[in-house]
Amino acid sequence: MTLTLPKAELHLHLEGAITPDLVRRFATRNKIDILDGLFDKNDHYVWSDFPQFLDSFDRASNVIRTTQDYTDLTRHYLVEQAKIGAVYVELFCSPSHAEMQGLSFEDHLLAVAAGIDQAFAQTGIIGRIIMTCVRHLGPDRAVDVARKTVDCGHPHVVGFGMGGNESLYTQKDFYPAYKIAADAGLGCTTHAGEVLGPQSVWDAIDHLPVDRIGHGVRAIEDAKLVDELVKRGIVLEVCPGSNIALSVYPDYASHPLRKLYDAGVKVTLGSDDPPFFHTTLADEYQRAHDTFGFSTDELRGITKTAIEAAYVDSETKALLWSRI
Repeated sequence: MTLTLPKAELHLHLEGAITPDLVRRFATRNKIDILDGLFDKNDHYVWSDFPQFLDSFDRASNVIRTTQDYTDLTRHYLVEQAKIGAVYVELFCSPSHAEMQGLSFEDHLLAVAAGIDQAFAQTGIIGRIIMTCVRHLGPDRAVDVARKTVDCGHPHVVGFGMGGNESLYTQKDFYPAYKIAADAGLGCTTHAGEVLGPQSVWDAIDHLPVDRIGHGVRAIEDAKLVDELVKRGIVLEVCPGSNIALSVYPDYASHPLRKLYDAGVKVTLGSDDPPFFHTTLADEYQRAHDTFGFSTDELRGITKTAIEAAYVDSETKALLWSRI
């Protein structure tokens, strides 16, 4: 079922898609030593709590140093998703991370865009970019990222988003950055309702021009909020494997994916940082079927929801519709 069902992904952090094999390849190419303890004997990333996850993520993504690395990482991820039936993927790209490695906004953008183009030429999968600011770096840096995102005018850049530490600042603090992006016609999404509860989702939907929320699962704790998400048609980019790995919920039986869907909330499936959470987009669709009881028709509907919510031009959206 998972290989034949058309899929689309709206929540994937590019640096978080780096596999152990790519870490080794990039480290060798860039002459970087990989410290012991990053991988276990099964070649999985080693971490047991959120601070250790962040450390593992930083150590792995530290090997992404060059434009070639970004191109190769992008192409690799998209080609692998095409193999399991994905027709469309939006990549969360962090120019702030690239800047720390000495790459300019433009160099980083063009490198990712090249990977998107190569994957499309190879498989037909369509990839697009959501440029993201980092919440814990503050509102001023976010404005800078938003301005550069708008000014670049690249056709592959379709949205603006925010990740990072949810406990620092408020969503409202980032309104100036989001206004720049929204005024320029970019789609807007933000992380909320993952580490923090439903109030963080209220903060986002009441103060930012967003029609999607990254994660958002803890909205289930507030019935009024659930009703508001349905009323506004706001889409949740749900990543169950990530939520369980990071102990947002203790097990899948506790996860609200099915409850949110049954309440009428629009949901999509994403893998977030897949190799770190021992998941894939294919796993998320299969798990939705096996564990959450979604039928094949319902899963096809989730893919359609993702295409409807995608921040892509109408011509490309029509092409995607023809494929699903």
